Amino acid sequence: METQEKKIILSGIQPTGTFTLGNYIGAVRNWNKLQEEFNCIYMIADMHAITVRQDPAKLRQNTVQAYALLLACGIDPEKSIAFIQSHNKCHAEINWVLSCSTQFGELSRMTQFKAKSEKHPDDINAGLFTYPVLMAGDILLYQSDLVPVGVDQKQHLELARNVAQRFNQRYGELFKVPEPYIPEVGAKVMSLQDPTAKMSKSDDNPNGCIYILDDKDTIIRKFKKAVTDSEAVVRYAEGKDGINNLMTIYSVVTGKSFEDIEKEFDGKGYGDFKLAVGEAVADHLEPVRSEFDRLMNDKAYLKECYTKGAEMAGRIAQKTVSKAYRKVGFVDFR
Repeated sequence: METQEKKIILSGIQPTGTFTLGNYIGAVRNWNKLQEEFNCIYMIADMHAITVRQDPAKLRQNTVQAYALLLACGIDPEKSIAFIQSHNKCHAEINWVLSCSTQFGELSRMTQFKAKSEKHPDDINAGLFTYPVLMAGDILLYQSDLVPVGVDQKQHLELARNVAQRFNQRYGELFKVPEPYIPEVGAKVMSLQDPTAKMSKSDDNPNGCIYILDDKDTIIRKFKKAVTDSEAVVRYAEGKDGINNLMTIYSVVTGKSFEDIEKEFDGKGYGDFKLAVGEAVADHLEPVRSEFDRLMNDKAYLKECYTKGAEMAGRIAQKTVSKAYRKVGFVDFR
């Protein structure tokens, strides 16, 4: 990671299965580009994952695969810090301090807590309620300037900002107050079967979600089944949620504007358009799939990368933890 003065940007993703096309377009794809402009810190958020019950063996497997996917998507461990969250104890340590600067009412208003509680009514655990504080700690540990967030994560970043400001007011300046980084295009990819809902790996309809490790035939088949409308005209407009979603995806993977896309498919039907989108997405993701396979066959290299990443992240985070502990009045240990 370069040491010259650049803004610090942090982001993480949970290892709860293969990244979707939505994860890729809305977040991971942009991380590759960001590391050229910023000092980037990327983590696999395995601590967040256990707010919902996980099979331990599967979680370990998913965590390593998620790390390999980060590298396959272009994250360079020589340019960025890339690590696994649970390998850095500072995340757990700062969590308690920040919990004591977070209001119960703030957490009770978190919309994702409400949504996950409804989805998992038999396991509404304390971690599910307080994990936005852990997320705040993830961000504040590294004095992050910017945090790439999707629309549905803005509330959590706002909480991190509030906690940072409250701590600074009580104990003196320590935490940098982060700003959101939201991509203008592709920030939110919708389900292919219900274009009013976000694409999600938990979609009940398997045809609604594209995984970045899906093979070409699977990707094309899913796009052929994508929900559109009865107008049969490829144009971006209100009330055309399915076509708008496909145009957004096609625009991101080809670099074409909506105007160019409309001209390209003028006089053509939705069948031609959906096939073109599927082929473009499959071709765009092929290098990722190939590199992922190569990395998963070199476990020693992966371990070397995530161990080095955790050590680098730990050195930065420990400085913040030590300062925070001293500010709240804890006796120095070393």
